[in-house]
Amino acid sequence: MTQPARTGPLAPVAPGAAGPATSASLTRPGGLANPDGAGGRFDAQGPSGAAPAVQLSGVTRHYGTVRAFAGLDLEIARGSTVALLDRNRAGKSTALNVLLGLLPPTAGEVALFGVPPRRAVREGRVGAMLQDGRPIPRVMVRELVRFVAASYPAPPPVARTLALAGLDALADRRVDRLSGGQAQRVRFALALALAGNPELVVLDEPTTALDVAARRAFWEAIRRYTGRDNTVLFSTHYLPEADENADRIVVIDGGRIVADGSGAEVKRSVGGHLVAFDLAGASGADLARLPGVTAVRVRGGRARLRSVDSDATVLALAERGAVRGLEVTPASLDDAFLALTAAPETARGATRGGAAGVGATRDGAAGRGAAEAVAR
Repeated sequence: MTQPARTGPLAPVAPGAAGPATSASLTRPGGLANPDGAGGRFDAQGPSGAAPAVQLSGVTRHYGTVRAFAGLDLEIARGSTVALLDRNRAGKSTALNVLLGLLPPTAGEVALFGVPPRRAVREGRVGAMLQDGRPIPRVMVRELVRFVAASYPAPPPVARTLALAGLDALADRRVDRLSGGQAQRVRFALALALAGNPELVVLDEPTTALDVAARRAFWEAIRRYTGRDNTVLFSTHYLPEADENADRIVVIDGGRIVADGSGAEVKRSVGGHLVAFDLAGASGADLARLPGVTAVRVRGGRARLRSVDSDATVLALAERGAVRGLEVTPASLDDAFLALTAAPETARGATRGGAAGVGATRDGAAGRGAAEAVAR
């Protein structure tokens, strides 16, 4: 079992262990002009519930000359479940650490519930399960879960948490002697302390190594948690999981938000359907000019078109007599993610702060040209 970075009662530091960051260390002055962390102009807005769960405004983070992200603007409403997607090393983990007050932003402001991150953490309003950490030696599974439960004023029974995580048979085994999948189930058990009810939970790759049944149980628990007007922000590289469970999906690439909307909106933004057919010796040079087409890929005598209006695309193909081996399928979130994160900067028109304007290449000559480059 790895010891998660402490950012709330979901992720404890074992007694005597020198953890990378404890709730106490998050509130000590030093390193930041404001000892509570970034968030200077975001003051609490009246009674509880008035301020958004998360606000990032113009947030930038540099490591020397390396830019992790720049000008990040993001607002998350209470009671929502938001997925944060990126390629490996594209800024997601750094964004989570800045959001939680574990790292100061180079510029910009961060607030959780209208107050600086470290204040929200100190008040017990935020919990997190992060990937970073190290093994905790000589601690039994039951002991660790009991320790986490003791961090809450009204924790669920330890036996119930162990059962829900499928850890009954492993309760008396040392955490540092578990397999990778078993260790992840222990992390799942820590996340099940949701009955302690922090208002925001941040989960970094929460279902890695969980089997289908455990993953399903996890998301059922998350839905019960958000049903009480709580908020979840999670990252994952398992895109069907994001599509199924998130109210909203935010895609980061190159240190910027390149798409922000529901799963359906993100998929539509890069072409809602895939239209495939056999070229049968015909040229595919002008396929990008067909109505609705935003991207073209030709391989092995078969053309694959991404289209925002598949009906119009198919009708145009029929007029050409190009309907051999025709297939029309909805674009998946995987398709959308690959298109968004492969696109050059000129093809990205990301909007921030809501689903109304998903940042993606749409119809039009410039967009089609950029999308064709993506599809090749």
